[in-house]
Amino acid sequence: MGSKKENGWIHWILLLLWIAVGTGLRLTNLELKPPWADEWATLVFSLGNSFKTIPLEQIISLDTLLQPLQLDKGTSPQDVVTYLMGESTHPPVYFVLTHLWLKLFSQEGLVSLGLARSLSAWLGVIGIPAIFGLGRLITGSRTVGHLASILMAVSPYGIYLAQETRHYTLAILWVMASLACLVVTIKSLAVRKNPAIALIMVWVIINSLGVATHYFLALTLVTEIIVLLGFYWQEIQQEKSWYLILFTTRWRRIGWAILGTIAGCLIWVWTWLHIPDNQLTDWTGHGNPWGKDFFEPLGRLVAWISTMILLLPIEGTSIEIAIVSGIVIFLVLLGLLIAVWKYCYQTQNSVDLNLTKQVIGKYIVSALLLVLGFAYIGDRDLTLAARFQFFYFPSILIFVATVLSYFWEQASKTKSLLFGKKLVVIILLLGLCGGLTVINNYGYQKPDRPDLVVSGIKEAQSINPEVPILVTTVHKTHEQTGEMMGIAWEWNKLKSAEQDNSPQFLLLHKQGDETSFKITEALNDKIDELPRPLDVWLVNFSASTDIDEKNCFPDEQFKLKSPGYRHRLYHCY
Repeated sequence: MGSKKENGWIHWILLLLWIAVGTGLRLTNLELKPPWADEWATLVFSLGNSFKTIPLEQIISLDTLLQPLQLDKGTSPQDVVTYLMGESTHPPVYFVLTHLWLKLFSQEGLVSLGLARSLSAWLGVIGIPAIFGLGRLITGSRTVGHLASILMAVSPYGIYLAQETRHYTLAILWVMASLACLVVTIKSLAVRKNPAIALIMVWVIINSLGVATHYFLALTLVTEIIVLLGFYWQEIQQEKSWYLILFTTRWRRIGWAILGTIAGCLIWVWTWLHIPDNQLTDWTGHGNPWGKDFFEPLGRLVAWISTMILLLPIEGTSIEIAIVSGIVIFLVLLGLLIAVWKYCYQTQNSVDLNLTKQVIGKYIVSALLLVLGFAYIGDRDLTLAARFQFFYFPSILIFVATVLSYFWEQASKTKSLLFGKKLVVIILLLGLCGGLTVINNYGYQKPDRPDLVVSGIKEAQSINPEVPILVTTVHKTHEQTGEMMGIAWEWNKLKSAEQDNSPQFLLLHKQGDETSFKITEALNDKIDELPRPLDVWLVNFSASTDIDEKNCFPDEQFKLKSPGYRHRLYHCY
């Protein structure tokens, strides 16, 4: 009896250790990476503010551009929902939570980026014990639970999502909760028992809240239905009567779970169909997967899945280090793939591991086929962004944990260098290295780097420090506003009270198919309003740059390109 209690304490201590490691990784360097366009959307809407308060077609100051990032204690969750539903493409649950989080811990003034990101980071921390419970629920093994929680704690992909002020870590928690309900339901089906009504009700609530957090959680629901259809087909094969099975109490209750989820999500389906500006999602239709780009979605999918487990420095470092990192990653992944193949082959007749392979294995395969189906058939390539892979992320970790657990326990039976405890240690150490890689900005760098833009502007300003600066862009959606906010934010961090020649900003709105000539004409008119000499920076300027007639000449030294930005300097005399 005492031994069992002692063992129980050991497991709790180990779990707390994994949580401590994961917490440290997620909360380290939270403000190191500059925010990007999507994070600006989270910040503005979560503060209960609107992008539409920023004047377009007018020359504005840095402070005016940053005004929507000011915390106002007078705003309410209703303001968050109103502006979000009117201007963006996302449901409100995470934004409302962020609003309450910022109000609880912030003073009035410019929002704290670290505080805003910390909510997502803490939700990521909760995912560590959550996946321990899910792994143990599915496999009945504490070892699998521990390995899954370690993988979650150090996962480069998980840390990347946790260090953004976005809704993905909360969505991952809903995914795990929904998967837990699926597993309990399938365990009931396996012994011909009826799923509890309370379970069905909880499942519906979880699914509804999940979709109210991120619309793409619907992919989890579709994948779960595919898995359930597989078990339904197995029963048909055994009973030879599809209609009798369909009308049994257990399957009727599953039907109620599906119908209840649909009912709970209908409001968000309606909202999604009436998104005010679909330009915000047009980029997912990029590319031609049936042409020369055929293998690109597959390659990206493999890359994103790999980073869920391990990563080494591949960005912001020398080409030599990046190549060595790539080779090491490839070799370790090859060893892991061999281990997966051996595991599937050696356990094909194992009754104890059947549930893991049937539920998690089918879930992963169905999810990946769904993603590839969108890319090759549905004209929406979800592999273009790593973050969209969140809905099968926990299942990947649990499956890998199951494989590693199997070889850990079989270590005494093999002396192969690639398998057994050595494989487990290598995977976990490289996972930890991957977590450190992400938090130190050598992997998963932000898609927008306004800090590099500001460095270029500052360098040019050092040559002529007294010359006023105008930063201008073509505005289509609040994505471009966020890009300009990024520049203003980085400048605001660096400016000094003694001497600061802060730039002014101009967002020229392009409506629909409006010609670029009108945009350039409007820019020329605004340049006329400003004194000379003047430095004009055209940033992501998707219109004609013909401003020579205003005595403005390009500076070939400052024709620059940074992640998320193309920027060019013109001197106007």
